[in-house]
Amino acid sequence: MKTAINAFKQKYAPLQQLLILGFLVRIVSVIFSKGFGWHDDHFLVIEAAQSWVDGFDYNNWLPSSNDTTRVPQGHSFFYVGIHFILLKILTTLGLVDPQAKMVVIRLIHALWSLLIIKYGYKIALQYANEKTAWYTGLFLALFWFMPFVSVRNLVEFVCVPPILIAIYHLNKPTLNLKNYLIVGILIGIAFSIRFQTLFFAGGIGIALLINRTSIKNMLMILIGFIVIVLLTQGLVDYFIWSRPFAEFQSYVQYNLDNANVYGTDIWHMYIDLILGLLIPPLSILLFTGYFYAWKKTALLFWPVLLYLLFHTYFPNKQERFVMTILPLLIISGTIGMFMLYEKFKNLINLKLLKFSKAFVIALNTFLLIALSISSSKLHRVDAMYYLYRQGDATGILIEDSNKDNEFLLPPLFYYGKWIHYKGITKKFTPDDALAYFNSLNDSLKPNYVVFWQAENIESRVDSLQKRFPNMKYQTTIEPSLIDKTLHIMNPLNDNHSAFIYKLN
Repeated sequence: MKTAINAFKQKYAPLQQLLILGFLVRIVSVIFSKGFGWHDDHFLVIEAAQSWVDGFDYNNWLPSSNDTTRVPQGHSFFYVGIHFILLKILTTLGLVDPQAKMVVIRLIHALWSLLIIKYGYKIALQYANEKTAWYTGLFLALFWFMPFVSVRNLVEFVCVPPILIAIYHLNKPTLNLKNYLIVGILIGIAFSIRFQTLFFAGGIGIALLINRTSIKNMLMILIGFIVIVLLTQGLVDYFIWSRPFAEFQSYVQYNLDNANVYGTDIWHMYIDLILGLLIPPLSILLFTGYFYAWKKTALLFWPVLLYLLFHTYFPNKQERFVMTILPLLIISGTIGMFMLYEKFKNLINLKLLKFSKAFVIALNTFLLIALSISSSKLHRVDAMYYLYRQGDATGILIEDSNKDNEFLLPPLFYYGKWIHYKGITKKFTPDDALAYFNSLNDSLKPNYVVFWQAENIESRVDSLQKRFPNMKYQTTIEPSLIDKTLHIMNPLNDNHSAFIYKLN
């Protein structure tokens, strides 16, 4: 084993080693980590894009001559548009199996995420020595959550590579106008993927002002940014809505109007998440190092701080939002951590240091393996994929009557067709479902019922059986291990079994 490791180190340069390690753990997630992590990374990307490929508009995002009330919903078409093109190509090539298409998409995202390792290493090398850069790259490659997040369609994470590449360019010893133009283009791409990276752009601007960057160079960044945004937001929105920046305007207005609608939490929620995700005591050292190196790493420090301050202040707090800043914080935090080590190494308790390293490595390794092979929202995905394999569903009743009004949406991408579905809740009762069923033409009548959750399942099945006497049990879809674990940790996570019945 030791001989193999030495041979590996001799054969490959440090950055190559990191990229190989990062790719190996990510390819495991490409193969084994199915499903989706959050609502947005599937329903706002994959469902929308595939529905457009199939001539349907799942989220009703596009104008329609049949529905003149449609308005912009506040979503950038750039990232979902890339998926539309990709899925169109895959469909044209004859790849129709939903799971197979997702393997391709996860692989592309895994490769894209390697840029975080590459430029995280390069940026650390600009600020510090080879040892610091190595550990920076190692953290970015092998932190336990990195492979899982890297293969998801999460705009909060997908937007990071262009930001890091821009910062790398700004750290070059000699810069010309072309470099500044490229920086603006990269920031514009990040903004078009995720609107909230505008705070990163503001943080970079603060750092450049502190470093007394000339107005001419700042203007070149602005020109590059404006050109990309005009193309991706102005021109595209004008083509779709007959006015530029329609989606961005709606995005801002929607968030102002719904600031308190979605998950809100205590003000220090993101700090708690950072300290937990990066595993204490390492997380404490990284967070301390981030502040300690603030002058030296201004181009990393200010974007993170501005983004963190806004989201700490803004009521709408969701865990995935913190993913955008973690790579930048890891880079600057590692640099600062080694600065602190060099300053205070004579005062460090070596036994405590060795124990802490062993604890972090052991816990991270366990979590890395567990999460990299874990699928998420598996009961919903596999329920629809089961129907895909049956191939005879004309419509679906979603029985989620433990809930008052809103029910868990079925990810129809995995069924492969955009069939009708209706949700049974406490407000839309089994009697309402029967009336709905009888109102439809025979070709549109639901012929499958999917029950979410095992809670009260016997009484719920019995209630629906009285309305649909020919309803027969088909199969049970169990949640994945990670879904079960998350539900135990927080019952608000809707990760449950699915029970499928057929209406004969």
